[in-house]
Amino acid sequence: MIAETTNRQGAPPLADTDAELWERGDQAAFATLFDRHAEAVWNHCYRLTASWATAEDLTSATFLAAWRGRAGITLVRDSALPWLYAVAGNLARTEFRRLGRFRRALRRVPDRDVVPDHAERVISSVDDDRELRRVLAAVRTMPAAEREAVELCLLGELSTAEAAELLGVAEVSVRSRISRARARLRAGRVEESR
Repeated sequence: MIAETTNRQGAPPLADTDAELWERGDQAAFATLFDRHAEAVWNHCYRLTASWATAEDLTSATFLAAWRGRAGITLVRDSALPWLYAVAGNLARTEFRRLGRFRRALRRVPDRDVVPDHAERVISSVDDDRELRRVLAAVRTMPAAEREAVELCLLGELSTAEAAELLGVAEVSVRSRISRARARLRAGRVEESR
């Protein structure tokens, strides 16, 4: 059972913080962390990949990495979410590179009897998914510092303060990176509409 604390006014008990759960490191504590953050991590992975199936896989891999590395991880502001977002972003970039290598290998195969995945065909038919993929493609071309800020703050919905702490830079630097990234995206949209 998860330990609970009572506040000074005698109000109902409060759930353990992420830091307290992380410190315990047992299976029940980790299950609580998973229940608390799985949906947010899945949403972040989906925004990074525009694929429901890939988001599922990356969410699982993110929590597996968290479980395996739980002893050596430092949380940002006693929250596991920034660290989970960073891991998910790294895994998404690795997956994007892997898929690129796979597609290049498929182009070299003379006989293309590959049957397309029905689920991916349905997903790609939705306008929002196409727009998200276009934006993600533009984000991938950004310099690393801007890309990280966009992934954490705009796609991952972290505050600039949380992103700054995670990246080890001043908060004003994160805001500046996001501003430059937004300008790049607007410029890309203007050029494309001409």
